[in-house]
Formats: sequence, C-alpha cells, structure tokens
Amino acid sequence: MPRCFWCNDDPLYIAYHDEEWGVPQRDPQWLFEMLLLEGFQAGLSWITVLKKRARYREVLFGFDAERLARMTDAEIEERMQDPGIIRNRLKLKAARQNAQAWLKLDDPVTLLWSFVGGAPKINHFSERGQVPAVTTEAEAMSKALKKLGFTFVGPTICYAYMQAAGMVMDHTIDCDRHAVLARP
Repeated sequence: MPRCFWCNDDPLYIAYHDEEWGVPQRDPQWLFEMLLLEGFQAGLSWITVLKKRARYREVLFGFDAERLARMTDAEIEERMQDPGIIRNRLKLKAARQNAQAWLKLDDPVTLLWSFVGGAPKINHFSERGQVPAVTTEAEAMSKALKKLGFTFVGPTICYAYMQAAGMVMDHTIDCDRHAVLARP
C-alpha cells in the first residue's frame, strides 16, 4: 500500500499512519492525550514518542486530566527516573500545567476544531515540499492556547496536532489514505 513519505517500515508507525493520523477526532480524551504527546515530541521524532506512548499512558494516569492536574513535584521527579519516557522535567511540568488549563475549558473539542471552522480542511499535496510546517490556523491555535495557560503549544506543534487529529488532512495524493479521508 502506498503511504506518505514520512512513514517508515516500523509496524507501529505503519499502524499509526494507516489507522490514526489524519482521521478526524472529536473524542476529548484522545485530543487531550495527543496534545500532550505532541508537546513531548518537540525537538524529537514522532516515532520516538509513539514507541513510548504506552508507557506514557501508564505513568501519566491514562492521560486523566483531573489526576494529571494534581500531579505533585515529587511524582514528576519519580517520572524523571523512568527510562520508558522522555525524561524532560519541563515537558512533564507542561503536562501538568496543560491538564490544569484543559480542565478550565468549557468545551475543548469545539474550541480546538474552531481553528478550522469545525470541519476538516482537506489538502491535496502531491509532494513533501508542499506540506507546511505551520499555517495561520496553527498560529492562531497556538496563540489562543498560550493565552489560556497551555505551554509546549507553539505553531509547529499545533500544526502537527491538527494533522494528527484530522483537523487538516495532509496525506499526500499518492498515499492510499488520501482517497479514503478526502471523501466528503
């Protein structure tokens, strides 16, 4: 099956590409988890985070925002010793801060989807160079989330998040998933 240029032959990556990436998501739990994971990815490859995703689910309370918002500094230090995750104190503190900010939102799903007008933006890129790293929508999302108290939500992270959540569909036209996800 033809896939996007970024998908390597790792079975975990293939499954993520084929089943998750670019599929419109409106489940608040999934959206929260992915927002945190995209923050953990900053400066690293996505496959690195993907391989650690199961462990993150274990040590971050199943991405339960209410419990994560109460994570203590001692619990953060405990996680700093765990080789199964990316041991970055700033990113762990950001996960707690982002959980606190998330809980203050009345309707996070509507807010997040508002940056694309509530419906997926379907792109028709034919090559790698056409896929942007940042868009005006991602810049607006980043600015709004920062104002609401989120961190590790720069425009590049927000655009990667929008791609993952299917807010924008950036499978290239030579990828089999493009035809599936571009349908109305």
